[in-house]
Amino acid sequence: MPMKGTLINVAAILGGTSLGILLKTRLPNRVSNVVIQGIGIFTVFLGIRLALQTQSAITTLFSLIIGGIIGAVLDIEGRLERVASRLETRLATQESRIAEGFLTATLLFCVGPMAIIGSLEDGISGNYHILMTKSMMDGFCSIAFGAAMGIGVALSAVAVLVYQGGLTALSSVMSKVLTDAAIAEMTATGGLLIVGIGFDMLGIKKIQAANLLPAIAVAPILVHLFHGL
Repeated sequence: MPMKGTLINVAAILGGTSLGILLKTRLPNRVSNVVIQGIGIFTVFLGIRLALQTQSAITTLFSLIIGGIIGAVLDIEGRLERVASRLETRLATQESRIAEGFLTATLLFCVGPMAIIGSLEDGISGNYHILMTKSMMDGFCSIAFGAAMGIGVALSAVAVLVYQGGLTALSSVMSKVLTDAAIAEMTATGGLLIVGIGFDMLGIKKIQAANLLPAIAVAPILVHLFHGL
């Protein structure tokens, strides 16, 4: 069944978030905060590990610069924040962190090689083992995020459904275009964005990671152009 892996992923996020929200009243803030900090540290580690897979650091650099310019012009981060803020106004309690939960979870769950490669494999062969592994990771993260940031984390499941579902639907076309080198640079670029997310989670530096998202799409284009020179 096409998209089965993505549907499992969505269910894991919704289930994990629900469990986290239920546990929130039983978890002291210091416990949920330290869990978020632990995930933040691991996120930085994971991002660095992915970034080191680059085969051309200059390609990754230009991808970030060009993608960042595109994202800033389109104001992706601002648009996401405005959407989340409108949802927060309608649904949130006074202490809700819907906007933060939606943005953080959406970026963390959508950026990275497992979402891309897993969706491609699911669409081409129906094998969703990679997305199953990702689902377990996302589910555990959703518990912690749900306890700390509330329902906004669950809303990220919509972004995951659209993003991974779209990749799965287009996988037959993309698989003919994306080379191993292109996937490597997309992975490395996504890894650096994940590092930025980790910094934000740890309170080190606010990175406009959403505005840098186009860099992932720019990376394979630059690989093709550079290889053609």
